[in-house]
Amino acid sequence: MGNYVYMLRCADGSFYSGYTVNLARRLAAHQAGKASKCTRSRLPVELVYWQSFETKGEALSREAELKKLSHQEKAELISKFSAG
Repeated sequence: MGNYVYMLRCADGSFYSGYTVNLARRLAAHQAGKASKCTRSRLPVELVYWQSFETKGEALSREAELKKLSHQEKAELISKFSAG
């Protein structure tokens, strides 16, 4: 079982960052409108970035870092992730 940090691009162009131990299940929950109030009103969502970590603490630290990024910084990170 992994510890994942992920970022979604919502239909309105906003980004959502989160943590999970099961990326596929969490993405399905977001798409079904059952994972977050924030994404429920911004469907559909697209998985645009993810990282796995050995520990929950590492993943939660990275999630906090992602949430502090500006919209432009998130877009640049996603662009690099997609290219790699």
